[in-house]
Amino acid sequence: MTSPQAPDRTAPPKSVSNGAMPDGTVAPMPDFEAISRNAGQFVEAMGRNVARLLGPEGHAGAPGSEMNEAAKVLGQVAESWLADPNRSAEAQARLSQAFLSLWGSTYLRLQGQPAEPVALPEPRDARFAHAEWSSNPYFDFIKQAYLLATRWAESLVDEAEGLDAHTRHKAQFYLRQLTSMLSPSNFLPTNPELIRHTLQENGANLVRGLKMYEEDLAAGGGQLRVRQTDPSGFEVGRNMAVTPGEVVFRNDLIELIQYAPTTETVLRRPFLMVPPWINKFYILDLNPQKSFLKWMVDQGLTVFCISWVNPDSRHADKDFESYMREGIEAAIDAIGVATGENEVTAAGYCVGGTLLAVTLAMQAATGNRRIKSATLLTTQVDFTHAGDLKVFADEEQIRQVEARMAEHGYLEGARMANAFNMLRPNDLIWPYVVNNYIKGKAPSAFDLLYWNSDATRMPAANHSFYLRNCYLDNTLAQGRMVLGNVRLDLKKVQVPIFNLATREDHIAPALSVFEGSKVFGGKVDFVLAGSGHIAGVINPPSKPKYGYWTGGPVKGTLEEWIRAAVETKGSWWPYWFQWIEAQAPERVPARQPGGDALQSLGPAPGTYVRMRA
Repeated sequence: MTSPQAPDRTAPPKSVSNGAMPDGTVAPMPDFEAISRNAGQFVEAMGRNVARLLGPEGHAGAPGSEMNEAAKVLGQVAESWLADPNRSAEAQARLSQAFLSLWGSTYLRLQGQPAEPVALPEPRDARFAHAEWSSNPYFDFIKQAYLLATRWAESLVDEAEGLDAHTRHKAQFYLRQLTSMLSPSNFLPTNPELIRHTLQENGANLVRGLKMYEEDLAAGGGQLRVRQTDPSGFEVGRNMAVTPGEVVFRNDLIELIQYAPTTETVLRRPFLMVPPWINKFYILDLNPQKSFLKWMVDQGLTVFCISWVNPDSRHADKDFESYMREGIEAAIDAIGVATGENEVTAAGYCVGGTLLAVTLAMQAATGNRRIKSATLLTTQVDFTHAGDLKVFADEEQIRQVEARMAEHGYLEGARMANAFNMLRPNDLIWPYVVNNYIKGKAPSAFDLLYWNSDATRMPAANHSFYLRNCYLDNTLAQGRMVLGNVRLDLKKVQVPIFNLATREDHIAPALSVFEGSKVFGGKVDFVLAGSGHIAGVINPPSKPKYGYWTGGPVKGTLEEWIRAAVETKGSWWPYWFQWIEAQAPERVPARQPGGDALQSLGPAPGTYVRMRA
């Protein structure tokens, strides 16, 4: 039994003496006894993990088709260059010359002379922010050598001959994954900050880091699930998703939440929010300060929000039409019962917006036009310029995903989350690997990253339809999508559309949203907000971080539209509400949820949102 006075063997001990570091600064001398002890624990834990990775359970989480696909497409780039020895030699000479220049610059610095850098990181690249990456010639050489090699490799992909556009795009994407992984900032021997940190802690950080690695591997069932935040500080319904309301309807796919009013009167026309099912709805209700849903209620909207089920094998056959009919259409039916109104204003976020656009096209085709105006938030309907997610959407890869989904009837939530993280590896993967497993620091509590890690599964039929009809064949924009034997044409959609894009969106690129605005038949108010897919949308007026641009009709190119647009500081939310109110300004007494027409099935945020993947 451990004594209460036993020392913490992983905590950094007190310094035993002082000595000068190579750059002249004074720092504690390492405790070599502690280093030896921590090294022993590190080696012991490494042995356990090597055994696990070589055993049967390790293969479940081993890199699969992504690694094979990366090797294949990068091999095609190599073959393109090797097919022309002269071009290959010229490319090699460019790299050699760059390294000669770097060595010359480094030699001057080692002699105490000033020298201009040969390669500089991008201004927003935080990997090399520590001063010693520049002040120490050794680490400066490593940094610049990495940058030169990375940019040279990128030029090989860009200039490779004989590649079709999709293969080149995949090569660029997978090269970015590879170069992000191989950054010297990710490794202890080549990162000055990590070396100092490890010496100061006498290696205890590595022991703690390996313990966290084991925990994350176990949490992922043999597949490493890198933690991005401390989940202990958050609970849905306690300090997240706390806007008061009631669940007033439930079926196999949705719970419908009606939020309690905070104003004496409300707009007569009720409002329906359609969130994405790829994530959980409470990104729109993180906390009272950031809640878009609460803000809408405070403006006098009767707000209903869909909360999608986290599907399992029972939902395998739920397809896109099911999500339209049992999701949006069922919600509109329930809203009619609850309010007595047959018409709604609707908004859809991300893929929820894509489904809303499909529903608008179906209503236009069938004459059942109950949605009178629609807001699309970072939504794609034309997938021509859909960004890096198109890397995963060719015939071969979709077949692999479909085969995987056939095993259980769904796509695991972790695989979708990994795909999104791969879009920004230098922000969403490697900083956490370094912080957790090398620095040995548990990540801090962050509500947005908690939501990001709260993954949801994808039903096989729905996800297959979405990948094929949107990313692969782009049938919606071309007027070729068919649901329930009805051919859908967005040109027939005449209702007013508010279409919001964000400038730095890596999931629904601004160009994609802009071009999608042109496929509707009615008036579209295109608005461009600052930041990205999440922060650009969740930008409350009380603490706005970004502005927005408005510019009239959508025509020409996005660059031309931006040049002519008017920038406004602050949140786009008030501008949007003015647009909503203008569609139907009549007000009525506020409606309380859970009345006689639709009784409460339980308080918000309901039960579906609490289902974990």
